[in-house]
Amino acid sequence: MEQFPAHPDEVSASWLGDVLGTRVDNVRWEAIGTGQVGDSVRFHCDGQSGAFTLAGKFSAEDEASKATAISFGLYCKEVEFYRSTAPQLAVRVPQVHFAEVNEEGSEFFLLFEDLGPAEQGNQIASCGIERARDAIVQAAAIHAPSWNNAELLEAEWIQPPPELGATVAAMYPQAQAVFRERYADQLEPDFMALCEELAELAPVYFHSDPDRKCIVHGDFRLDNMLFDIRGGAEPIAVLDWQTVTVGKAMTDVGYFLGCGIGEALWREHEDGLLDLWLSEMAKRGVTLKHDDIEDDYRRGILHGVSTAVFSAAFVKRTERGDANFLSMARGACSLALARDSLAALKEVN
Repeated sequence: MEQFPAHPDEVSASWLGDVLGTRVDNVRWEAIGTGQVGDSVRFHCDGQSGAFTLAGKFSAEDEASKATAISFGLYCKEVEFYRSTAPQLAVRVPQVHFAEVNEEGSEFFLLFEDLGPAEQGNQIASCGIERARDAIVQAAAIHAPSWNNAELLEAEWIQPPPELGATVAAMYPQAQAVFRERYADQLEPDFMALCEELAELAPVYFHSDPDRKCIVHGDFRLDNMLFDIRGGAEPIAVLDWQTVTVGKAMTDVGYFLGCGIGEALWREHEDGLLDLWLSEMAKRGVTLKHDDIEDDYRRGILHGVSTAVFSAAFVKRTERGDANFLSMARGACSLALARDSLAALKEVN
């Protein structure tokens, strides 16, 4: 498709009617969500079947955030995920009515079912153990159906560019410099020291790992989840698939337990949540033991550190963003120190 609405103002009642196959008389929109690399809205519509709502997602209006998304192909990834891969996984995602991206990967539009009323996860506030368990079940619903699934893992659209690791490794010290300058007076010294050492190890950390086991969400944390969707009819849905890739399942799990839920929760429930993931994987036909995932888990925790650092430097700065990145760094660094994740990283060589 050569043309499609690239901004909420361009979504007309007649256009929606054509897509949905029903009469739509009028439409208005409001901003929702807290995303920084894409902008989300809710459409309020009136039509043949009465009043209804839909959700939409567009490229970010902020130029810095948009440039980051374009350079890493994030918009193309998310559109293609919903088109081709989501139907083959067991994870709960919104039903998509329209998914399109332009050839340059700079503009996109996803039109979803509205899962409201629901409660968006709050990264800064963390969550209770029941919601953490719901999330871990969804992680297995991503990982197990794609485990060693050649059709999914070898799809051309999801392959990381060959030079991606080297590119990010070269950019990462700059990101750490921004992170250090911005948060040196707020982040605990031992956590910042870990961030500094990870930056020094960037060429090792961002090396390309050919052992890709499954689909990985890549940003599996509370802000990218909806809870009690449709007023409690379902427990959870997982959103924001711009960072989807192929890799190790523990990238998602270590990330979630560290930066995703924070130190207070992981200290009490780390073992139980890992047991739950293993159990859910077994239910879906993938039998693993703790020893099988230990090293990947320790290294996967570092994904929370690197994401906090990199995102802080290359997306639009906001007050909530600052609080969010500090929350992510604290949770990830605390778990990485407890699990000696840097030592596990060094063992790769």
